[in-house]
Amino acid sequence: MRRIFIDADKCDGCKNCMIACMQAHRTDKGNVYSLDLTDKRNESRNHIVCSSDGKYKPVFCRHCEQPECVMSCMSGALTKDPASGHVLYNEKKCGSCFMCVMNCPYGVLKADTATHTKVMKCDFCMDDPEGPSCVRACPKKAIYIEEVEI
Repeated sequence: MRRIFIDADKCDGCKNCMIACMQAHRTDKGNVYSLDLTDKRNESRNHIVCSSDGKYKPVFCRHCEQPECVMSCMSGALTKDPASGHVLYNEKKCGSCFMCVMNCPYGVLKADTATHTKVMKCDFCMDDPEGPSCVRACPKKAIYIEEVEI
């Protein structure tokens, strides 16, 4: 199974990962230079926090072994794929209760900013044969993929 890992010591807070995520999930087509950063629909599924000591930390879905978000999802919108190990989100099943948001121990999941009716979370860029866009966009290689045993 492939998982995203973070080496926070390498992160300089450039936010290329966030822009790449926004570009990968935008509804209108175009290149990154036409990406409207003020459009609430163009929202990143990851974020970067800056600690009080000035260090940056990328925050991504960990696709946990025993995901609290899945266990707290009453509608079945969040599931763990047994083959890939990834936590998947089905927007059509989501009841917008946001129990998953409240139960994520890492503070990764959030309600979308535009409508407040769906959950924003990493989908591992499943539709992209090259893999997660955030990994490819990180100039410092602070975000990387490794194979792990399930």
